[in-house]
Amino acid sequence: MWQIAMILFVVSFCFFAGIMVREPRSLWSGVSFFWMMACLGIAMLFVLAGYGVWLSSHIVLTWILIILCILALLCVAALPIILIVTFFVEGLKVIRHEGRKPANMLSMAFSILLFGYLAVWPAMGRLGRSILGTRLYILISLLAFYLLALLATYSLSAVLNLIHLRKRRRADYIVVLGAGLIGTRVTPLLAARIDKGIELLSWNPKALLIMSGGQGPGEDLAEGWAMADYAVQKGIDKDRIIVEDRSRSTEENLLFSRELMSGEKPRVILVTTAYHVFRALLLARQQGMKCVGYGAKTKWYFTLNALLREFGGYLSLTWKRHASVALLLAGGLAIVYH
Repeated sequence: MWQIAMILFVVSFCFFAGIMVREPRSLWSGVSFFWMMACLGIAMLFVLAGYGVWLSSHIVLTWILIILCILALLCVAALPIILIVTFFVEGLKVIRHEGRKPANMLSMAFSILLFGYLAVWPAMGRLGRSILGTRLYILISLLAFYLLALLATYSLSAVLNLIHLRKRRRADYIVVLGAGLIGTRVTPLLAARIDKGIELLSWNPKALLIMSGGQGPGEDLAEGWAMADYAVQKGIDKDRIIVEDRSRSTEENLLFSRELMSGEKPRVILVTTAYHVFRALLLARQQGMKCVGYGAKTKWYFTLNALLREFGGYLSLTWKRHASVALLLAGGLAIVYH
């Protein structure tokens, strides 16, 4: 039986590897990774079961495996509590450092909603005795579970798209996405993006840097020009820099930057903050731009909050798909409770 389990693992590994090589810019990268790890876990259980007699004669090894299994189960059981506490604490940090704007309260709101879903919501099911109340309770429960699973898959896919085994990509262009200015000066967050682009430029000597960003409210010039000035001050030759100064959004960053590139299929690297990479790659794929993404680091507390904001952007981008899932769930419940 363990042979069949190992074959399933090998198949799932090949499927995951194929997605990562061919087109990792989708949620299939996260789904295939999760499925691969599940198959590996099942295969290991069958292998251990097959060697049960041999293990029984090695008491120390048996106890080590038992302890590891217990620790793994405890980690899984404690994960919701860890998530609630982490998002709440980091949410407090965001509010303290960045202010009380609605966009800065996502981490705290998520922790409160997750606590409500896990600790309070199950008790609500006992209150509804009517068919309509039962339908509504089940539907909301399923939708909440769907969104949590979607968030987990999105986050896992985002992490996988940040992992690169090499920086030398023989790139033709390195596109650095803008992130706002303070007057004429680049912000620390934007400086980190430019520094990452400069680092990648040293590994791709034939590439050109495209500094992409238009002029927004409160900015004294277009972001692209401020970014170019910053790169020149860091020692980058002006001839290796192209400025894109019309864009006002990530979609326009990609669209207008592509217009500045020569060749039908240029090799492109996108550089933005780590939490923003995956959504930028999804938008690039939507526009037919073949590229890989590299992320600049930022503060951890800001990353969690921003990741939730990026997930909201993804839901907005693909709302029709998720609305269809909601309608299917509602229709299924209507049939079951007819």
